[in-house]
Amino acid sequence: MNYRHAFHAGNFADVIKHIVLARILTYLQEKPGAFRVIDTHAGAGLYDLESDEARRGGEWLTGIARLMQARLSNETAALTKPYLDIVRAFNPKGELNTYPGSPLIARGLLRPQDRLVACELEPKARKALIDVLRRDEQARVVDLDGWVALPAFVPPKERRGLVLIDPPFEAKDEFERLGEAFSSAFTKWPTGIYVVWYPAKSRRATDTLAQLVARAAAAAKPPGNCLRLEFSVAPQVDGALTTTGLLIVNPPYTLQSELRTILPELEKPLGQGGAARFRLEVPKP
Repeated sequence: MNYRHAFHAGNFADVIKHIVLARILTYLQEKPGAFRVIDTHAGAGLYDLESDEARRGGEWLTGIARLMQARLSNETAALTKPYLDIVRAFNPKGELNTYPGSPLIARGLLRPQDRLVACELEPKARKALIDVLRRDEQARVVDLDGWVALPAFVPPKERRGLVLIDPPFEAKDEFERLGEAFSSAFTKWPTGIYVVWYPAKSRRATDTLAQLVARAAAAAKPPGNCLRLEFSVAPQVDGALTTTGLLIVNPPYTLQSELRTILPELEKPLGQGGAARFRLEVPKP
């Protein structure tokens, strides 16, 4: 799978991932101690929804555009507000033409004492990310392969925070590398929160990854917890991404109940050719 994000920014997978990211960071804000966000495959940071790439796929039209028009319950509206407020801040005139990627979602939820490390190796994406975070004393863009950075940057000095592992899945062995890199990092920092994104195209590959991550979490001292979320907008067809997956290790105790409130209300607006569906479970080691 070749996942060039300029074609997919703001799609349903981004919506699910960034809602989860925002809920976790909102939880981390509840304690005064500083935290650090490490984004291993950060991308360009900000995406023009009027670009040729975004227009060609138009995936944001069935993702963030639908969510911003959806009628949500008061409870779900409150839970998604931190995320949607950031999206609106990048679209001040009310027209949706720009979408903030993971590093800018995270940056929007940092307090003065918190920090962001964003890793990006691809030259054009890294330059774009540097431009949007220029002169930001709380954020650092690192010219380093995310797989190398992951074990190198943990544990952070703050000893609190989140690691987002969101590779482009351009290599055939990306699932294997992801599992190995997570295990290596988790051994060094078993109390951190990890969010692992994956495209759910092969049930065997995704189940193997979930089992590996859950096993590594369970073997830690003290044992870590793991939550698996998959959100499908349509039946699987060759070549298309219709199911997005997240593995959340050491999730906030509030997250599962929050997602059980939010996700049912996203099934109708994000569904393609019918209602979407989700699974939320604790994977077995």
